[in-house]
Amino acid sequence: MEEKKNSINRRDFLKILGIAGATTTGLASCRNGAQTSSGFSEEKETEQMTYRTFPSLGEDKISILGYGCMRWPTVLSKDGKGDLIDQEAVNELVDYAMAHGVNYFDTSPVYVQGWSEKSTGIALKRYPRNRYYLATKLSNFRNWTRENSIAMYEQSFKDLQTDYIDYYLLHSVGNGGIKMFNDRYVNNGILDFLLKEREAGRIRRLGFSFHGTVDVFDQILAMHERVHWDFVQIQLNYVDWRHASKPKNVNAEYLYKELEKRNIPAIIMEPLLGGRLSNVPQHIVERLKQREPKNSVASWAFRFAGTPKQVLTVLSGMTYMEHLQDNLHTYSPLKPLTDDELEFLEETAKLMIQYPTIPCNDCKYCMPCPYGIDIPAILVHYNKCVNEGNVAESSQAKNYQEARRAFLIGYDRSVPKLRQASHCIGCNQCSPHCPQSIDIPKALHRIDDFVEKLKQGTL
Repeated sequence: MEEKKNSINRRDFLKILGIAGATTTGLASCRNGAQTSSGFSEEKETEQMTYRTFPSLGEDKISILGYGCMRWPTVLSKDGKGDLIDQEAVNELVDYAMAHGVNYFDTSPVYVQGWSEKSTGIALKRYPRNRYYLATKLSNFRNWTRENSIAMYEQSFKDLQTDYIDYYLLHSVGNGGIKMFNDRYVNNGILDFLLKEREAGRIRRLGFSFHGTVDVFDQILAMHERVHWDFVQIQLNYVDWRHASKPKNVNAEYLYKELEKRNIPAIIMEPLLGGRLSNVPQHIVERLKQREPKNSVASWAFRFAGTPKQVLTVLSGMTYMEHLQDNLHTYSPLKPLTDDELEFLEETAKLMIQYPTIPCNDCKYCMPCPYGIDIPAILVHYNKCVNEGNVAESSQAKNYQEARRAFLIGYDRSVPKLRQASHCIGCNQCSPHCPQSIDIPKALHRIDDFVEKLKQGTL
């Protein structure tokens, strides 16, 4: 995507997106499931998608696998400074997902540098509106005046080509504390505006996605009696369940149980912890494969995220067809984890947290960088090398030469030289938008220093 959207005119944009004709792909069917004491209902059929329903959500029947539209496939722009969405590939992924029972699609005005809603709208417009559930967000991070917030809300309808939104979220609340929450949504009257929009039917369900501290989460949940949150989106995976990165993030176990107490459905984001739970150290791969040799490493994380009964859907940003197919295999139908398997994953989580990775989830909220730096690609490459043992602490390490070569060659392949960490000037426009509260300039400077020492052989 080019960094300045207004540099692409509509004709060029539509050409890049490669709009295709309508298809008649159908959704999979499923049998009725039994009702439990909590009101939750799960429906299954062999080789068919698992669906979840809750009485509080009326007749909504949601696929346990939700499509996260934050990582649509892209191609590099001609000037090499950004990415453009590959609409033909997006259409193909949406078609395959719909054909195999996925019916929940989650996007935002800021995803894929501002183009995700347009691309998602183009792909889904080819289907009857009652065949899928559409979720998007009020992502008013930089300008939360009433006028700007309403303008962003109205633009989502235009870009998504719809006259109602099924699940609407206050985006990434918690960052900046309760004061920022109040400034973004309460003091400017936006929350009251959205409540009226829900009453009018333009929004069917209203909730929020959360990144922040316990006190902020508790205060926002305390608004439930007045607002009636229809759902809440939380970060949940088998590492964050009890070992969330500190000091800011909250253990997912606490978040989930607070929602469970109030019978609020949970939507799950980051089940793979930004991909870190699919790209694990080799000895952990072997540990997981020993238990389930035919299933992928990622399938353990998705089963964990889908097992809790209060979970409505689990979002996955499936960039490639193989990701989608693997997740469909895991959730068609979902095989909930046993108590023994849950204990096994807790022990696996304890092994995972021993690795000094940077808690980047590749969400790209830090992008675009005004200096063209590909922040997520740099951090993802560093984490990959940590997990693979290719970050030697000193030149005296036994694997130093092998690790040095793997890191440097992989770095140049993953990140073009003009977009590497050496170009960071420390302006810090990125850090305030990071849901994981990473000091991004500090991390980039540390990686750049490490790279220079590797090049000079002075580590």
